[in-house]
Amino acid sequence: MPEQIRYLATALTGIDAMSAVTARAYPRHVHDQYGIGVVDAGGHASASDRRQVEAGPGQLIFVNPGEVHDGRAIGGRPRAWRMLYLDQQMVDQARIQIADGARRPLTFAAAVFGDERVRRVFESAYAVLTGSAAISGSAAAMARETALLRLLAASDVNATTPARAAAGATAPVRRARDRIEAEPAAELSLAELSAEAGVSRYQLIRGFAREFGLTPHAYIVQRRIALARRLIRLGHSAADAALQAGFCDQSHLNRCFVRQFGVTPNRYARRLG
Repeated sequence: MPEQIRYLATALTGIDAMSAVTARAYPRHVHDQYGIGVVDAGGHASASDRRQVEAGPGQLIFVNPGEVHDGRAIGGRPRAWRMLYLDQQMVDQARIQIADGARRPLTFAAAVFGDERVRRVFESAYAVLTGSAAISGSAAAMARETALLRLLAASDVNATTPARAAAGATAPVRRARDRIEAEPAAELSLAELSAEAGVSRYQLIRGFAREFGLTPHAYIVQRRIALARRLIRLGHSAADAALQAGFCDQSHLNRCFVRQFGVTPNRYARRLG
């Protein structure tokens, strides 16, 4: 299988689609979106929330926002998979409709899940949202919204109600995390963050690693990548997004972006494959 990583535009705001065929290994990282996908060929392994999981052809992949995970090909052989990445706000609003007005926060219980019915619903949603399904005219908008709602409703079979681990962070780590979230592009030192948290620098590093699976520095880089990606989606150039997100230059953003997404910011911006 020749390597190919593509990010596709969708007609609904707040959704990214991706398809990949690659043996690339992805380092530990987080997304600020929900992810729902399927493995089409080969084997995919991941350390998700400090658990080792493996997925094979036909199995579904689920990712929660803020969930630390990596990804690698089993046996070093290329694997193929497709993903839909969904903004949290859009998911929250859709789930209010599904629950007839009730607010039901979503957390996926399993990183790898096998369910033929959900897989068929995913296949339909992916085709409709990426435009590969033969639907046009006034029916297209209704078909896209219907596909999204059906996918989220079907995925409820893998949902759990407890809050994610990040919500249960200890107060010092939470204060440092909130400072980073408020200003991800700011020049923050470890001494400044630990003083604000009220703990030593080592205690802060240890607490972050225990509760989020990342050091404060790695967490800052993740938040800057997420900010840069949002700016690119809004139409900013990669160079402008790099500076606004706190990277020293576009080359630094390029390196971080490729490690996490497998494509450069400019290729992601084009979404043409």
